[in-house]
Amino acid sequence: MFKFWSRQPQKSKILWLDLGDLGDLVHPDGPHEQWQDHGLGLLRTILHNNGVETDLLSTRAMTSWPQLQKKLRGYETLIMNVRSYTFPVAYKSAQLFKEVNPTGMVLVGGMHATVALDEMVEIEAFDRIVQGPGENVIVDLVRNPHAFERVTVGVGAKSMAEWPMINRELWPKPHRRLRRNFNWPLEPECGWGPAPVVTIITSRVCPWQCVFCNEASYIPNMGRRPVDMVIEELNYLDNKYGVGSIVIHDSMFFQNPTWLEEWIEKYPRKANKVWPYWAAGRSDTVRQWPELFTALVRETNWNTISIGLESGSDRILRLLNKECTADDNQFTIEMVNKLGDEFVAQGKQPPKLWANIMLGIPGETHEDAFDTMRMLKSMRYVFPSISYYAPYPGSALGYQLIAEGKSRMTKENYHRFPDDEKVVGVDYQFYRQLLAGKFDAEVNRGLDEFARKRSGIFTEALVKA
Repeated sequence: MFKFWSRQPQKSKILWLDLGDLGDLVHPDGPHEQWQDHGLGLLRTILHNNGVETDLLSTRAMTSWPQLQKKLRGYETLIMNVRSYTFPVAYKSAQLFKEVNPTGMVLVGGMHATVALDEMVEIEAFDRIVQGPGENVIVDLVRNPHAFERVTVGVGAKSMAEWPMINRELWPKPHRRLRRNFNWPLEPECGWGPAPVVTIITSRVCPWQCVFCNEASYIPNMGRRPVDMVIEELNYLDNKYGVGSIVIHDSMFFQNPTWLEEWIEKYPRKANKVWPYWAAGRSDTVRQWPELFTALVRETNWNTISIGLESGSDRILRLLNKECTADDNQFTIEMVNKLGDEFVAQGKQPPKLWANIMLGIPGETHEDAFDTMRMLKSMRYVFPSISYYAPYPGSALGYQLIAEGKSRMTKENYHRFPDDEKVVGVDYQFYRQLLAGKFDAEVNRGLDEFARKRSGIFTEALVKA
């Protein structure tokens, strides 16, 4: 019984622990819990390429803390890539590791080490902490951690062209009951597709300074991955595993027109297949470069278009420092509506908006929220992705709310559960009623007939923040 809990023989005294909620690779709630960590993939690849072998476990493949602790016994070094929302898991895992390996070393880095160093330093079990990029420090750190101060600032590559291709077989495997549909070492279908899915990164930096986002505070500027390298990796993965579709995990794919023009020219011609892909953009840049946007959709199969619309209210967009307007958002929505109609008329699957919407923003009025729902109901081809604002450290608004004592997020509960109440003073009951369609009469004011007829129930679209 429970043979999947059996202990695997140790090949190394160094353990990399993949982080996530317990059970996410055993009985996941959805596809996103099963996505793999590119930081882990890159840094383990660099270690193994330099002769530093590591074992791998995942909290996502465990169903209890005792199960994890049993597997931690006997290792000398534990490595973890810590994001804010995995910080509680890292904290608990380090404590368990030290209980069974009192002289062992715990090495941590990642986003949370950069945006919330004070919280990391408070954890005595974290022996070495790396802020910033780890690709040029990881080998020396793991080989000789005692040569480093407790806190080290990493120096990253100048360009993603310097990164090796990730060895995806260094990613954790799912539980055996998921393996038939997981397509490891590629990834499972995620609501669009088809599977197997390749997640890939072509750029690492979003240059905008939205007050709810902390990316600019922990990722330095670096050169974008060359188009040819991206296509070569996709073809390699297709030849080895078979590719169904792509998720381009860039925070901002639709930037740098010269790169995008090269992608339009080369991807349809050089790729084994013009696979459909998910990628992200901004409504102001779509409005700035509409011909480029249209060409990407028509010629490169950009069929799931993630746009950080966030709000339909200009007042809230200014508060968020989005540098986009409600008119920019509506321009993008109308472009996708028209492109979708065009594709349908040609008998093809229409492109869809992956519409990122934020509610529960401090200072948001009911009318602001109604404007956002009106915007959402005007979309004809859409995957709505709605979240409650979350005050993560590292972001300007997050720091402000934390300083004012209004954040409900702490090191014990940096989780990304959809219905979490994240900010003191926000009327979450109003938002629950809004998403349940209780205010449809108000929302429908001024909408056209098509939008009025659309269901106002979006409870199922609420996702992790």
